[in-house]
Amino acid sequence: MKIAIASDFHLGYERFRSDAFRQAETALEMASKEADAIIIPGDIFDMRNPKPDVLAEAINLFRNLSKKEWRATAIDVSAASKAYTDVPILAIPGTHERRAKGAENPVNLLGLAGLLVDISDGAATLEKDGEKVLVYGIGGVSEERFLDTIKTLDPKPLAGHFSIFMFHQSAYELLPFSDDFIHLEQLPEGFDLYVNGHIHNRVEKKVHGKHFLIPGSTVLTQLKDAEQEEKGFFVFDTKAGTYSFHKIPSRRFVVVKIEADGKDADGLTNDIKKGIESAVGNDTGIPVVRVEISGSMKKGVRSIDLDAQGIIKEHAGRAIVEIAKPGVEESIENDTDVASLRKGSLENMSVKDYGLGIFIEKLKNGKYDLGISPSELFEMLSDEGTKEKTVKKALEELFSN
Repeated sequence: MKIAIASDFHLGYERFRSDAFRQAETALEMASKEADAIIIPGDIFDMRNPKPDVLAEAINLFRNLSKKEWRATAIDVSAASKAYTDVPILAIPGTHERRAKGAENPVNLLGLAGLLVDISDGAATLEKDGEKVLVYGIGGVSEERFLDTIKTLDPKPLAGHFSIFMFHQSAYELLPFSDDFIHLEQLPEGFDLYVNGHIHNRVEKKVHGKHFLIPGSTVLTQLKDAEQEEKGFFVFDTKAGTYSFHKIPSRRFVVVKIEADGKDADGLTNDIKKGIESAVGNDTGIPVVRVEISGSMKKGVRSIDLDAQGIIKEHAGRAIVEIAKPGVEESIENDTDVASLRKGSLENMSVKDYGLGIFIEKLKNGKYDLGISPSELFEMLSDEGTKEKTVKKALEELFSN
């Protein structure tokens, strides 16, 4: 059986909303032609409470897929949510869709509508011509709860099935940022394939001697170095035990690195413009170009003297330009964080995850112990809705016992 693995569509992402929808649609349409089934390891949406028009886009996208004559069927679903379709599109919610305990998430809503099968905290079997593939899924949870969740659910492969373990989390080997991140060796053993979302660049590794794959996001979001690669999805052949990466048309992203090297504003401006022109090249689309400036400008010259906005406006219509001025790193106070950033160990971490890590560390240092995990408190305090309702809910959870 051929299984397509596509992830992190981030539908509704405001900056590149049309890109997010168009590239997700392209990936899913291509995958439906190349594969017998599709599995999605999280972050279909960019937010926990998508706007109605974003939900409508997702519904239309998956409705079109559900009408296709699929070669495989989803059967034997045993998960947190009931299945209302046998369409072989299996998904789990990611960290962007994670909500406070007891609240519905938007992936679950697509499942309730019968447009896909939400296999959070459970499994489903894909069947085609007598071949059976088990997919066990655990949706995105707070990092410090993931290992306990694995121990509680105790996911296991199924005899006579090609077994896949699908999740949506950070991993210490990929993001050596927090001791709460799971180590890959702690993933349940015995599965034939391990699939993860969350990381926005492509990853191909081995876990317990088996393939471990992350397809990366289908849309630009974080504008990190690793996102310069082409977007797409994997197709895994369960009989051959091999896989291939399928590229999709996507907006190009280029990082241009410029050395200040004692230059004045005019000299640095010229170098930046040359770098942008080289990055744009003959691109018929409108690429995103991020200019990163390192080193120090000429003594007495301030970064404010560089007319970044003028450069950005000059290239409008040909490129979306971002300029990180010299001295930005000086605003980071923690030496450890600076060292990690320079080593690139935080390259793939989102702002939200970075903030969550700092939040957890501060509470731990303050000997926090109020009966609710720091991550769950973070989710409550950052939940959409009025400030009064959010604070009230958090307080009730903290002091209900």
